[in-house]
Amino acid sequence: MSTDAEIYARTTSNRLLIADFLETLDDTQWQAQTLCAGWTVGHLAAHFVQPMLVGFGRFFAVALRYRGDTDRTVDHFTRRLARQPRNELIGLLRDHAADRVNPPRVGPLGPFADTCVHLRDIARPLGLAADVPVEDWRILLDYLVSPAVAPALVPPGRLAGLELVATDTDWRGGGGELVTGTAEALGMAACGRAAAIDDLQGPGRDILLGRLP
Repeated sequence: MSTDAEIYARTTSNRLLIADFLETLDDTQWQAQTLCAGWTVGHLAAHFVQPMLVGFGRFFAVALRYRGDTDRTVDHFTRRLARQPRNELIGLLRDHAADRVNPPRVGPLGPFADTCVHLRDIARPLGLAADVPVEDWRILLDYLVSPAVAPALVPPGRLAGLELVATDTDWRGGGGELVTGTAEALGMAACGRAAAIDDLQGPGRDILLGRLP
C-alpha cells in the first residue's frame, strides 16, 4: 500500500504532466466539452486548482448557500476560476503542483484520483493519448475496489459481484463476473465514465454498464 507521502509525490508529478498537456491544446480544444457534463476543458483546468486556492472555510460558507450540495458548490467555484485567462490557470497549476491537499473523507487519494480521471476526461473526447503512468492506475484501482472508497468516486454497489482484471498490467480486484480491459478503462468505468465501456470485455461488462449514470 502506498504511503501518503508517495501519493502526494505522484499527485505533484501528475499536475505538472497535466499543465504540460494543457499547454499543447489550441483554443478550440480548450473550449471542447469533456466527459464531465457541462464542463469544458477550461472548466476542468480551473477545477484542478480549486482545492489549492479555495480553503475549507470559504468552501463551507458557500456550501451553506447550496444547502450542503457539494457538487453545486464545486461547480460554483470552478466556473468562477475558469474566468481567468488560460495561461494563468496553467501557471497556477504549476505553482501549486506540490501543494498537499487532504480533503475530509477521501484524504490525499481524492486529489490524486482527480489527476488520473480528469486528465482522461479531457483527453478521451479529444482522441488524445495523454495519460498518467499505469502504476498510478494500479494504485487508484486498489482504492476503488476497497471498502474504504469514497461514495463520490464509486457509489455503493457499483462494483459488487464483479472481478476487474487489467490487460496491460498485473492487477486484479473484486470477485464475481469478469470485466477485463486496460487499467485506465477499468478505472474510468469504475468512476462512472460510460465512454470507457467500449474498451472493456467480459460477462460483467454489461452489468457494470447498467450501473453507470
